[in-house]
Amino acid sequence: MRPRRALSPVLVVAVVTAVVLTLGMCSIGASGPLASVLPPVIAGAAAGAAIWAVRRARADRAAYEARLTAWAASEAVLAERLHIARDLHDIVSHGLGLITVRAAATRHLPKSPEVADALTDIEETGRQATAELRRMLGVLRAPAGALTPVDGLDDLPGIVENAGRAGLRPQLIVTDLGPVSPGVQVTVARTVREALANTARHAGPTDVRVHVHRDGPHVVVTVADGGPAPGWHATPGAGHGLAGLRERVTSLGGTLLTSAVDGGFRVTARIPDTAS
Repeated sequence: MRPRRALSPVLVVAVVTAVVLTLGMCSIGASGPLASVLPPVIAGAAAGAAIWAVRRARADRAAYEARLTAWAASEAVLAERLHIARDLHDIVSHGLGLITVRAAATRHLPKSPEVADALTDIEETGRQATAELRRMLGVLRAPAGALTPVDGLDDLPGIVENAGRAGLRPQLIVTDLGPVSPGVQVTVARTVREALANTARHAGPTDVRVHVHRDGPHVVVTVADGGPAPGWHATPGAGHGLAGLRERVTSLGGTLLTSAVDGGFRVTARIPDTAS
């Protein structure tokens, strides 16, 4: 739940101070021994209360902003987990569907009764697992018009081309990766997309290099820009895109590192993948 900001004490103290001043001035009248003493005392108390109220208001505001930042980061991580669940549904349901179809395609082939029974069980279990997967993850689906396709390695040129239309000057380098599992492909594409969007917001029309290569059992994605364009004023987003991206990368056992390098900004994701 989005944190709520409590009522600032400034308003309360201001009202109370005004009432006390009014009552005090009315009680002392125009003469008397306290006429020259009580007003300064009341004024000093009011000033002290006002100073306390301002300091307390600033502290409350800082605490509220801290809670709001933590909430927004948590929401970003939760949103990315929902994206991961949707991508998992698309990837796993495709694999289960292929198993089911291949098992069903063997019906007309000669085989022993034991093999026929085993293939029948595989086909039926595959269909049940697919239906259960769709039922369980169906609640995570957004409305059909809001769904985004699952990206893969083949979509990287299009992602980079779209970044070029946005004003960036991107360069894409993809070395021989060998076989890459579908889940890692999705994470690679999401890393490139989010890093380029981050560059467009913070650096404007600048050079940016996208490098995807394999380092042993890891697929490594590096997106590095040349720094903000002259006169560019950053237009940051919600500020939690990288937090969601880190959730996706770490969910696969990988690491996501960000750093300022040579006046620019670099994002590096190392994702373990044993598909090769």
